[in-house]
Amino acid sequence: KVTFIGALSVVSSPPLASRCYSHAKVETDEEFDARWVTYFSKPDIDAWELKKGMNTLIGYDLVPEAKILDSALRACRRLNDLASAIRILEAVKDKSGPHKDIYPYLIQELQPTLIELGISTPEDLGMDKL
Repeated sequence: KVTFIGALSVVSSPPLASRCYSHAKVETDEEFDARWVTYFSKPDIDAWELKKGMNTLIGYDLVPEAKILDSALRACRRLNDLASAIRILEAVKDKSGPHKDIYPYLIQELQPTLIELGISTPEDLGMDKL
């Protein structure tokens, strides 16, 4: 729209930017956990999907729950991918950061699964001393 005021012309235009708010439903913690457990429990998951899922999960600002890690470790076993299982445990230890009680708690919760699947922790393999 152009308005003439004497010798000046004034041009008004709509705003260049507007705020858009998401109308997406907020996911609860339980729904988040269930989504990831389902993802890693897919019987036809391949190595690429496993790594992509773990990279995405580790990218979040959280330490994954034991049930998600259990599902991911079982996916590693289905794929016969011990290296990825060890990387998952290392990533969880790293994500635990300065909170020294989180990683031991998760290892304690995962111990039956680790024994069942024959997966050693990085500490059992001496990797923490390198």
